[in-house]
Amino acid sequence: MTEKPAVLIVGGLGYIGRFLALYIQRNGLASELRIVDKMLPQLAWLAPEFEEACSKEKFMQADASKELSLSRIFDRSNGKQWDYVFNCGGETRNSQDDEVYKLRSLALSLALGKEAAKRHIKAFVELSTGMVYKPDSQPSKEGDRLKPWSKIAVFKLQAEEQLSKIEGLNLVIVRLAHVYGDYASQFVATALSMARVYQHLGEEMKWLWTKDLRVNTVHISDVVRALWDITDWYAVKKMPNWDERAMGKTPIFNVVDQGQTSQGTMAEIIGQIFGIKTGFQGQIISTFARLNMDSVVDDVNDDLLGPWADLLEDAGITRPGPLTPFMEKELLKDTDLSMDGSRLESVVGFKYDKPKITKESVQDMIDSYTRIGWWPVAK
Repeated sequence: MTEKPAVLIVGGLGYIGRFLALYIQRNGLASELRIVDKMLPQLAWLAPEFEEACSKEKFMQADASKELSLSRIFDRSNGKQWDYVFNCGGETRNSQDDEVYKLRSLALSLALGKEAAKRHIKAFVELSTGMVYKPDSQPSKEGDRLKPWSKIAVFKLQAEEQLSKIEGLNLVIVRLAHVYGDYASQFVATALSMARVYQHLGEEMKWLWTKDLRVNTVHISDVVRALWDITDWYAVKKMPNWDERAMGKTPIFNVVDQGQTSQGTMAEIIGQIFGIKTGFQGQIISTFARLNMDSVVDDVNDDLLGPWADLLEDAGITRPGPLTPFMEKELLKDTDLSMDGSRLESVVGFKYDKPKITKESVQDMIDSYTRIGWWPVAK
């Protein structure tokens, strides 16, 4: 490609979408950048550094799952087509009704995929999750057995399968581990919020299951670099090192750091940062929890949400951000999220800047929450 690609990011105000937009804008990678989201920027908890990347000149409010919106989203003023389309949209909350995921995730992916195929877009990138894999003793590679174990993953896998059948779609699928980093509000952030409450209460923070349960991670800065490098490789350089017989017609890449993050990793880091005791519940309580998950999770949430609200009030945080110690039972399963990311390195030549989660990178997360006014700082 002689000129820089024109880039469309759907779900561009979501966590990954905004960081992808920021990476593209800071590095001058696109000839034109458009971000599309149902939400308005004023409601998206944007930190100051995103103002230019997500400015009103680049932003379009639209619901991309609705067919009527597609021509407005995809049409450009110069009459040309977008080169790269990233689908960073879809429902990210756990434990929703199936219909929510069908409408907000599956229907969105398929509407975008069909439109991208019709317009001969050079690369359509679908974000998926490592929770589509059947857990195994070894980290899952892209061609390994699939058995989705969260509702999000069930519908993400359906999207993957149906998109791959769309004639003429230049599809790339990216499966992600737990994404963490500045301003993150999921998985790792939930554990940090819980730890802050246990610190406040002066109690030990205990995990269910064992220290060996794998909860693989990847830093947001590596995610967005990987997304760009994969797409650039697919659209520009893929022929020399893509073996279609070995890897299939649709390129799939796991994006996961090399640290094989486990619950033990997280417990150790959290213990160091918060100065609290951390441990594991042991077999008897874990077995009870497996049989009575709803009541166990409800009890934990009841114990933590009140003190968290008190902490926010004491800190004068009147407009709390998206952080919460509320634990989703879907994410409390005794199921490994364990992925092998070597294909990305060997085929695309990608190198991780943050090969494993560290005390420093987790402290950076807490510092970002403090900067934006979400974190109840210990007095």
